[in-house]
Amino acid sequence: MSAIPGFSQSLIEVGDVCLSVHQGGEGAPLILLHGFPQNHMAWEKLAPDLAKDFHCIIPDLRGYGDSDAPADDADHHVYSKRAMAGDIVGLMDFLGLERAHVLGHDRGARVAYRLALDHPDRVERLGIIEVVPTGDFWRAWDADLALKAYHWSFLAQPAPLPERMICADGPGFIDWTLASWTQCRGLEPFSEAALAAYRAQGSDPVRVGAMCADYRAGATMDRALDEADRLAGNKIAAPVLFLWASAGFPARTGDPLAIWQGWCADEVTGKELHGTGHFAMEEVPGAVLEAVLPFFQAR
Repeated sequence: MSAIPGFSQSLIEVGDVCLSVHQGGEGAPLILLHGFPQNHMAWEKLAPDLAKDFHCIIPDLRGYGDSDAPADDADHHVYSKRAMAGDIVGLMDFLGLERAHVLGHDRGARVAYRLALDHPDRVERLGIIEVVPTGDFWRAWDADLALKAYHWSFLAQPAPLPERMICADGPGFIDWTLASWTQCRGLEPFSEAALAAYRAQGSDPVRVGAMCADYRAGATMDRALDEADRLAGNKIAAPVLFLWASAGFPARTGDPLAIWQGWCADEVTGKELHGTGHFAMEEVPGAVLEAVLPFFQAR
């Protein structure tokens, strides 16, 4: 799997899985969490600049990249965001970190906010890119959003239906998904190294199964966990930055900033990004960097 220039890779045992982790830079720890259908390479355009001010820690989530991809269970606990957040706590423990900044995109953002809810003492400042909470997203569905986010229901179908369909042309499915979620409807925002890493996942039946399991958890356990927290009035204690694209998924949910405000104990810093689709870190990396640097540098 490709590495980000200037970053080192190591394999770290965190409980029942081994995570592939890329690290670089010095300073306050900043954990970067990727989404679907990507891996650590999602951060290749931002990480070198962030590493000038922070110790950047970039794991492949379980099931992605070079991290372990355990078999799913009947209740989809294995790929729940609670389990994935537990992986990040284990990683922090291994690295001797009591607290860290966390920035997540897509599925990684869901791991990030679950980490902040389940382990509030471990998150210093929280950055969320291009998601609203899982339960809120499901409730926002109408015909237009169902067509745009069809993968939420497709990937969550019982095994092995989506796995068989994807594996018929895994790299083609990855390319189509990436291109269809960019504003330009093409692959130009992604480097060849990143595309090779993502296509490799689409060619691996084990990784395809893990990605489907990730979405099965999203339709079941993750949604239930969100609803339980919402009903209990649990709030995210850490300061929160929320970035969303004018042509992305959260923009179709009404007022995504207000949704996040309802989940947070303090005021949320929010910014709508223009000229980009879902993959803001690759499409408008300068705008993302301009937003996240001052937020994570603040005291």
